[in-house]
Amino acid sequence: MRSRFSAFALGLPEYLLRSWDPHTRPDRSDFDLDDTVEWRRLFIADTTGGGPDDDAGFVTFTAIGRGQDGRFEQRERSRFARGADGHWRYVDGDAA
Repeated sequence: MRSRFSAFALGLPEYLLRSWDPHTRPDRSDFDLDDTVEWRRLFIADTTGGGPDDDAGFVTFTAIGRGQDGRFEQRERSRFARGADGHWRYVDGDAA
């Protein structure tokens, strides 16, 4: 989760797409970062699963950003899955 937040903050869409589960990943042509948003802070509220013996895990977080309309918070419970290569990938998330 922290690496994906950093990728949003640094404007690295290719990393975000690589770290996305291929079953839920958008097409590159449908995925653009909003360059008017400045991501400032990430708070991890809870994690479930995601250990060395798990194939799935959840992260509940709040991301703080600033856009054209000022400060905002994005809260989400994200689902991650370990791929066959052992790397964790973002599957999807629900607003928290």
